[in-house]
Amino acid sequence: MDTITDEKKALRKHVRALKREMPAALAEIESQNVISILENLPIFKEAKVIMAYWSMDDEVDIRKAIIRWSESKRVILPVVDGESLLLKEFSGLEELKPGDLFSIPEPTGSIISDSERIELIVVPGVAFSKKLQRMGRGKAYYDHLLDSLSAVRVGICFSCQLFDEIPCEPHDLLMDFVITPNELINS
Repeated sequence: MDTITDEKKALRKHVRALKREMPAALAEIESQNVISILENLPIFKEAKVIMAYWSMDDEVDIRKAIIRWSESKRVILPVVDGESLLLKEFSGLEELKPGDLFSIPEPTGSIISDSERIELIVVPGVAFSKKLQRMGRGKAYYDHLLDSLSAVRVGICFSCQLFDEIPCEPHDLLMDFVITPNELINS
């Protein structure tokens, strides 16, 4: 393989295979462990406004946690708009509709205008590294969005998604923390 693009493509394929092999019961346990570590971070406990994501079936499942968090915090979720992400407030299951990309449920309310109030961002990814690198699905949605926000970035992943190092390009932003079911990594 010659290019970073080829390396990323191969790693995405490898991680997809690893996640397919993961039993559902293990994915549930690992998701719960990640959530527990996240919820015990002082920055999470103190944050009044957080941004999260509505989990896809192959991601750390934080859907129930989002519902619980929304009882005491303002929770913002991304909404796909063409080639970018907009931000909307989560206000309950009844206010979600299937989105354009992968039919991920998205809030239907108004676009938020105070994104500077977001204190913490829970970030999904295909792979993370112990050097706080993140690799997404390849569309750079999160890279563009995260670049415009100044909140603390917390990448969360299953144990099979963490590597010593992953291929990165200049536009790939570092996380402030990476949480796996077994560890918390920060700088």
